[in-house]
Amino acid sequence: MSSCEICKENFGTTKDGQVVDRYTMDNGRGMVVQVMTYGGIITSICVPNKKGNIGDVTLGFDTLKEYEAGHPYFGALIGRVANRTGRGRFTLDGESYQLAVNNPPNHLHGGIRGFDKHVWDAEVIDKVLHLSYTSQDGEENYPGEVKCMVSYEVTVNSELKINYTATTSKATPINLTNHAYFNLAGEGTENIYDHNIVMDADFYTPKDDTNISTGEIVHVTSTVFDLRSPGVKMGDNINNVPGDNGFDHNLCLSNHTGHLRWIARVEHHASGRVMEAFTDQPGVHFYTGNYVKNCKGKGGNLYGKHSAFCLETQNFPDAINKPHFPNSVLRPGETYKHSTVYKFSTLS
Repeated sequence: MSSCEICKENFGTTKDGQVVDRYTMDNGRGMVVQVMTYGGIITSICVPNKKGNIGDVTLGFDTLKEYEAGHPYFGALIGRVANRTGRGRFTLDGESYQLAVNNPPNHLHGGIRGFDKHVWDAEVIDKVLHLSYTSQDGEENYPGEVKCMVSYEVTVNSELKINYTATTSKATPINLTNHAYFNLAGEGTENIYDHNIVMDADFYTPKDDTNISTGEIVHVTSTVFDLRSPGVKMGDNINNVPGDNGFDHNLCLSNHTGHLRWIARVEHHASGRVMEAFTDQPGVHFYTGNYVKNCKGKGGNLYGKHSAFCLETQNFPDAINKPHFPNSVLRPGETYKHSTVYKFSTLS
């Protein structure tokens, strides 16, 4: 149930002259979330710590100009296909497609101008922010006109609910997510090593040296990807991820039935802040900001490696090229649906 107040303000004009608005959602209990129409980007999430002091727990910038200058997808809506597509290629219904190779040698997060770099239409209905965007047939060389709607809702229970729907005029791969970067100590804090995480994932999908899934689905037992027991400190595992400089992996969520369920909990004991994640998706991409380097963010704060984590709920990466992975193809007459909730609280 939402009793959130929503206010609208101008956040600037894009380089090509489009007006961008920012919406502020306040639940009246200390949680305030801001979202702008450029890229559907979450620009801030402010929640109280155990002493009642409010702090912003997501990375970002102060101005539209900084977002337009380029960034590692801070808070952005990702589409048409989140994550990497091997060599930027796929075949669908007998036709081959070559996408932009914007993360060599692969395609990443929808291409050169993905959903994160478009201005979305916005409407507030019953205290819920609804964003919509129509991706044209052939945009970034994907087939079909895709009509997307994403809603953001802040509840009195300090939940941020994100619901995605999409339809298409032609068969197309689709995989939508939000790329918020979290630091429960507060954005601008040096790292996330003192965050504890537990995740309901029995398997993960290994990747090759180009960051593409090998197609294997491997049990997490006796690996750094075993996050099933409470109290796993990120700092204890983050530098032990094989062949990488932190987590940047898809974990296969347990008990996937297509219904919303609890998948993860992150605690920061010093602040007392807690974040829990719920989703109806089969996977979550757990990323620990490995490639964030000397990025000047809000208030001049410097963001560096491991300064935040992401829980990007989604389908398995490169699913279009892995027939045994969950289906990623949307066809005419079908509706893509995806729900995710981030719930904030404090330790008692």
